[in-house]
Amino acid sequence: QVQLVEFGGGLVQPGDSLRLSCVASGRTFAGYAMSWFRQGPGKEREFVAVISRSGGTYYADSAKGRFTISRDNTKNTVYLQMSSLKPEDTAVYYCAARWREIATLTKEADYWGQGTQVTVSS
Repeated sequence: QVQLVEFGGGLVQPGDSLRLSCVASGRTFAGYAMSWFRQGPGKEREFVAVISRSGGTYYADSAKGRFTISRDNTKNTVYLQMSSLKPEDTAVYYCAARWREIATLTKEADYWGQGTQVTVSS
């Protein structure tokens, strides 16, 4: 079992930056690929970014060039650094874990956090 807890959401203005963190329980964090998904108001949950066990990254088109995913296995933590935020980035952001393989679809994730709200508004 893995428990995921996200931190760092909040209310920011367009153009601002924000860093989300997701802390995982357990001693096998390094064995998981970690993803970020988001769900905007009235929308389905969608993929944002993923980092593999070896540190390889992949982004949704909406995140490329603005968001950076990273991980620190010594802290059991995955991060999502977001910059140049737009109102359309407003969503609940979820981290997700999948054993060994990356997850870019919601059905592929093994574990989910509870989510953290990000609101981008002037």
